[in-house]
Amino acid sequence: MEHTTTTAQTINDAPAPDTASYLALGDSYTIGEAVPAEASFPYQLVNLLKVNGYPKALSPVIIARTGWTTDELITAIKAGHITRTFDYVTLLIGVNNQYRGYNVNTYRTEFTQLLNTAINYTGGNAKRVFVVSIPDWGVTPYAEGADRAAIAAQINEYNAINNQEAVKAGVNYAGITDISRQAANDLSLVAADGLHPSGKMYTLWAQRLAGPVSASLK
Repeated sequence: MEHTTTTAQTINDAPAPDTASYLALGDSYTIGEAVPAEASFPYQLVNLLKVNGYPKALSPVIIARTGWTTDELITAIKAGHITRTFDYVTLLIGVNNQYRGYNVNTYRTEFTQLLNTAINYTGGNAKRVFVVSIPDWGVTPYAEGADRAAIAAQINEYNAINNQEAVKAGVNYAGITDISRQAANDLSLVAADGLHPSGKMYTLWAQRLAGPVSASLK
């Protein structure tokens, strides 16, 4: 499921010069699985940018789907044939690699490839790329009966990798894993499916991103 019906032709149309265009790359956490599209963090981020002085911030172009791993996102990006650049890009991917027990070294390789792709989509401006850390689904009701400590440790390992690669590439890093772990004591941060973030949690993510993204656009 994708919260976008934008055609390839429309995606590749250059935006007006006084707008702020946005490409969001990821999985279920980017499309906002189990909440309305407008409650997802990319849409909430755009709304915050409008408040922060970018009234013509554009709705995000989204390449994301529930269940995608790094290799599946790579394949989808290639299939999308997007040739234009964007003013800023977010990248959040890896939870399904962890869930499926994929090799972390493969994750590093594929994540680095995606990160370089994200930088290319800003025309080579690494300061306009924002890596978002992987949230910890182990605190949700969905993980009842699972080894929550093991899940947390694995999520930390994946996030250590994407943080290291973000630092190497000189891009921004938005750590939201701590926010996701608040759901252990606050179920209002979890969507009705018992697994994905609620709109309330996505608000907290968007608030964490809004300041750095606004600063990068100046």
